Amino acid sequence: MQETLFPPAPGTVEWVAPGAARLAGFLSLDEQHWLAGRCRDLGGGPVGWYRPTVRGGGRMRVEMLCLGRHWNPLTYRYESTRADRDGAPAPPLPDDLAALACRVAAAAGMTLAPDICILNAYGTDGRMGLHQDKDEQPDTLAAGIPVVSISIGDTARFVLGGLRRRDPLQHLDLRSGDAFVFGGPARLRYHGVTRILPGTAPAPLGMTGRYNLTFRQY
Repeated sequence: MQETLFPPAPGTVEWVAPGAARLAGFLSLDEQHWLAGRCRDLGGGPVGWYRPTVRGGGRMRVEMLCLGRHWNPLTYRYESTRADRDGAPAPPLPDDLAALACRVAAAAGMTLAPDICILNAYGTDGRMGLHQDKDEQPDTLAAGIPVVSISIGDTARFVLGGLRRRDPLQHLDLRSGDAFVFGGPARLRYHGVTRILPGTAPAPLGMTGRYNLTFRQY
């Protein structure tokens, strides 16, 4: 296993694999504060957070809210409504969040026209198992259109694997304000979150746990 736990200098683009980049300190503290507030408002809205149950009956260890299209954890498909929960229409993806995702992708030299954001709220015991993001349209996957991830709050221990589940893993710390982009040859790499590091969020955010926003183009 390759360990890469210490961050690069803020504002740099660190290529951790072909097509996969960590952008350390991409968001200023003011931007992080703004984005944390947006996450709280969206998650506390009339169509807000819920804890999904996946195929097989297991419950995910995050709370989820999908914007633009809903990802159904029972069918592994994107839908217009939360059929696995309450049938409510998926809230729209706000323009300001979509613009932020485009800005991140451009900083890594990639292009994204996001129409989906999966917003996950991690508690201190939150996890995300090793998986591929492969439920978008075949043309999107074939073109290697990137996924953009933004972290707010406590640091996450992130793992990035290869195109096979058994491939070696890199371990990265994603801190508040960091962005991560994977597209092109990295688009279908396995990845996950093995743990959250409590007490590592910037104090001015006044939060525990972590928000993670992943933007996709369906």
